[in-house]
Amino acid sequence: MLNASRYFHTLRHLRPVQLYGRLWYKLYHPKPDLSPPPALRPLAGTWRAPARKPYSLIAFQRFRFLNEEHDILAAADWNHIDWAKLWLYNLHYFDDLNAVNSDVRLDWHQSLITCWIAENHPVAGKGWEPYPISLRIVNWIKWVLAGNELPSGALESLAVQVRYLTRRMEYHLLGNHLFANAKALIFAGLFFDGKEAEIWLEKGLRILAAELPEQILADGGHFELSPMYHSIIFEDLLDLINLSRCYGSKILDSSLRGNDIKDLWNAMIEGDEAKTEKGNNELAETERAPMIRSAERMLAWLRVMSHPDGQIALFNDAAMEIAVHPADLIEYAERLAVREDSVSQLEHSVIIKSGIECLSSGSIKLTHLINSGYIRVENGPMTAILDVAPIGPNYLPGHAHADTLSFELSLFGQRVLVNSGTSQYDGNDAERQRQRGTAAHNTVTINGQDSSEVWSVFRVARRARPLDLEIRETSIESIVVRCAHDGYRRLSGKPVHWRKWHFENHSLTVYDVIEGRFTEVVGRFHFHPSITLRTMDRNLFSIFLPGGETIACHVQTGASRLVPSTYHPEFGLTCQNQCLEIQLNDNALHIIFNWS
Repeated sequence: MLNASRYFHTLRHLRPVQLYGRLWYKLYHPKPDLSPPPALRPLAGTWRAPARKPYSLIAFQRFRFLNEEHDILAAADWNHIDWAKLWLYNLHYFDDLNAVNSDVRLDWHQSLITCWIAENHPVAGKGWEPYPISLRIVNWIKWVLAGNELPSGALESLAVQVRYLTRRMEYHLLGNHLFANAKALIFAGLFFDGKEAEIWLEKGLRILAAELPEQILADGGHFELSPMYHSIIFEDLLDLINLSRCYGSKILDSSLRGNDIKDLWNAMIEGDEAKTEKGNNELAETERAPMIRSAERMLAWLRVMSHPDGQIALFNDAAMEIAVHPADLIEYAERLAVREDSVSQLEHSVIIKSGIECLSSGSIKLTHLINSGYIRVENGPMTAILDVAPIGPNYLPGHAHADTLSFELSLFGQRVLVNSGTSQYDGNDAERQRQRGTAAHNTVTINGQDSSEVWSVFRVARRARPLDLEIRETSIESIVVRCAHDGYRRLSGKPVHWRKWHFENHSLTVYDVIEGRFTEVVGRFHFHPSITLRTMDRNLFSIFLPGGETIACHVQTGASRLVPSTYHPEFGLTCQNQCLEIQLNDNALHIIFNWS
């Protein structure tokens, strides 16, 4: 009965295409089209240096992904049965072609492409699944646009891969997977010339036109609400803008089939040629191309969701070193003249623009990403990022964690309170489940349950919804954020978790209240591994930062204890850390953090 309920509450949110698309994907296996490749389209502009990941080809035929190294010494190693699927996926992406200092590995790259073609026959193995195909198509083309020459047979292979992708689009998965598929078709449709390339381009542009307003929220966040996937999609948009400037005039000046592609191109990339009279002769908000506007908003969102150390907050499926570092994405955006809109902010006032609400109270600054549901609060040496968000799109919660009303805290540039991160997608279902669970985040569990029913690797049944968010200035130098969620109403007694964050000049107070009946409530606060805690009294702790600063932590209600935990800032990485557990002896939790 439990499994039946779980399946019902998981499946009822799916779109029909996710159901019949999965069946189609399993039953339909197209044969590869080995026709000669189309001609190449001449360039109209210059490819600018993209954002670069750390290199992963660490020696000839030796790769490092997800903090794990392997050698590719035989054809079977491309699909090694003992290696994680995500590791193999990364192997087939060919990210190293465009990684840091890729030019010094040119001979290795030439050999690697030749080897892949010889040892990965169409259409067998992990490398011929649509997501790796999509990323590999883009990486090969970016590598050529940077001035490199594909080895013999690579253009033929590239065309075969694109044709196969067009018949294996991931409509059953949607989200970032379908976005990556569309990006690959646009890259291929511009890189190649002729009628076949026009079909690829038009298909990619049509998907992009439908998915961009769906996936990029008004406040700039990617709708799966993971800072990691946001960064990946943001890089995708910047790459497409970069590409458009290499080929744009050739597209608009060429004799394409009808006006379909020209209209799509203008609608998505070029925008309206009319200029606004306001400021620097820039395109008006309504006249700029949707892709440019989306990239500008994504840039602003990324800044809000990054800690003072420069890296992303770890909400939902998020880990460092998968997407490009935020600083490199920001530099890439600057090279393409993509700049976030400034939101003017006045003392003691609320400004709302493009889905972003800003509130000031003296030195305390609050930024609310209205559509995403995240809040950033800054006050001198303190930065807090609060999750008052839904878990993601109802039909696509695969990267969601049960982290509603969790938060992360930095002080003096150092992360202090951290969500536990993400280290894997496969291999150990129990560990994956634990990392997605509520107890791995800085919030409250009731009766030992998760706030949202995360299960399997990418499944969610009943899910928490935020309720009655309130943001208010209570006095000068004082802001309160209050919110509840209904994720535990499914339990006996129908409990509701309320949380209030009270920010003052040198302190943060967290109040938790449980309405309804319950058996057990535990609040958890996970500390970064570099933090040292010392128990001063039964419910009084000193928190020591690496820079020498000290924070006082006073648990005013409940019985507290320090327990060992683990932190996973990267895939394949486990760090030991400490967790402060607070057992409630009534319906309230009250904890104060003080600093000077």
